[in-house]
Amino acid sequence: MAKSLPVLFRSALYAFRGGFLIRPFVIALTLGAAGAVLSSLEEQTPAIGSFVPEVLFPSHADPQVAQAILTDIATSIMTVVAIVFAILLMTLTLASTQFSPRILISFIRDRVTQWTLGVFLGTFCYCIAALPAARSLPYPFVPVATVMGAMLLAPVCVGWLIYFIHHISNAISVNHIVDRIRRETELVIDEVMPDQRRPLQLDEAVGAFPEKLEFLIASRQSGYIRVVDIQRLRSLANAYRVCLRLERRVGHFVPEGVALMKVSRGDRITEECALQLLAAIDIGPARTMQQDVEFGIVQIVDIALRAISPAVNDPTTAITCVDQLSCILIRWVGRAPPRRYFYDPPHVLRVVIPRISFNGLLDLAFEQIRHYSVADAAVSLRLMRALGDIASTVGEPTIRLRLLDRGKQLIAGCAGHLQEGDLERLRQRLSLLESGIAMED
Repeated sequence: MAKSLPVLFRSALYAFRGGFLIRPFVIALTLGAAGAVLSSLEEQTPAIGSFVPEVLFPSHADPQVAQAILTDIATSIMTVVAIVFAILLMTLTLASTQFSPRILISFIRDRVTQWTLGVFLGTFCYCIAALPAARSLPYPFVPVATVMGAMLLAPVCVGWLIYFIHHISNAISVNHIVDRIRRETELVIDEVMPDQRRPLQLDEAVGAFPEKLEFLIASRQSGYIRVVDIQRLRSLANAYRVCLRLERRVGHFVPEGVALMKVSRGDRITEECALQLLAAIDIGPARTMQQDVEFGIVQIVDIALRAISPAVNDPTTAITCVDQLSCILIRWVGRAPPRRYFYDPPHVLRVVIPRISFNGLLDLAFEQIRHYSVADAAVSLRLMRALGDIASTVGEPTIRLRLLDRGKQLIAGCAGHLQEGDLERLRQRLSLLESGIAMED
C-alpha cells in the first residue's frame, strides 16, 4: 500500500536520523567523492601538490610511496571498522539482555555511533578512490595533496576511535540509557502537545458527528501504528464529504483485516478513496518514537521491572527509572492535552483521533512498578515521592486527586509486605501529599 507524501517524508526523515544505513552511507559517499574529485583536480592542476611541504611528504615523484600509504591506511581502517562493529554488537547484546530489547532503537539512533561508522568507512572510500591516481604508467604521477588528506584522516580516525570507546562505555550505563529515553520522549511530547497548559484548563469539548459511522475500513497490513497524518485525513474527509474515527491510537497493533477506522456515508467511499485514507497512516513491524509517547514510557518501565525482579534485585536502577518517569509525567501535565477532534469547515466534525488520558498514562508509568515493588521499601517510597513531585507542578484538582488516590493504593498494596516502620514513612509522605493538595485548594 503506497503512503502519502507527508508520511513518506516523515518516515524518511526519521530513518535518516536513526539507523546504521543512511547517515554512515552519506558520510562515506561524501568522503569517497572528495578523494576522487581531489585526485582528479590535482592531476589537471599539478601545482596544487606544490603547496604541500616536502618535510611532510618528501616523495613528490615516487608513486609507489603514495600507493603504499593509501593501501596501508585503507587496510588498517577496515581492521578498525571490524573492531568497531565488534564493540557495537557486544554493546547491543549487553543492552538487550541486561535491560530490555526495546531499548535497542535508542542505540541504533545514536549519532556518535553513526558518525563513527561513517568516518571510518569514508576514510576507506577516500583512499580507494584516490588510489588509481597514483600510477607509474603511462607517466609517473603522485597526488600529493590527496595523499596528504588521507594522512590527516588517519589520526582523525584514531582520535575518533578513542572517543567512540569512551562514548560506548558511558552509553551502556543505565543512567545514560534511561536519561536518553526520557529526553526523546519529552521531545515527542513537545511535538504532539506544543501548547502550555493554562490554569484550570477545561477538557476539549466532545464533538458530535452529524451522521452515524457505519462503514468500516479494514487495515490492509499487520503492524503497529507509527504515524498518523491528521491534516491529510481531515482534508480527505472534507473532500469526500464524510466523517471518520480511528479505532486504534498511535502505538497500538492492528492485525490485517481488522477495522482501522469507521466512516460515515460508505456509499461515497470507493476502493481508491479507502486506499487514500489508509495511506495517511504509517504501519510498521515495530513501534517508533515519532508520535508514540507511550513507547518511551514502556521502555523505561521495562528496565525498572527487570531491575526489581528477584533474578536481578537492583532497586537503585528502578528508583532511577521512577525519577525519569516522573519527569515525563510532569512534562505531560504541563502541556495542554492533545487535540482529539478536528473540524473542516470549522463547525463540521471530520476526524476523531483517540488519545491516552493522563489517568491511563499514570497507570502505564507506575502501576506495574507499584505492583511488583510492594515488598521493596526504597522503590515504594520513591514512587510516593514521584506522586508528590507531580502534584506540586499541576494546579487542576482532578489530577491532584487522582495522584492522591494512587498514593493510597500504593500504601494499601504495601500493607502486609513491608515492616511497620517503612509503612509509617509511606504514610508520612502520603500525608504531606494530602496536606499539600489541601493547602493549595
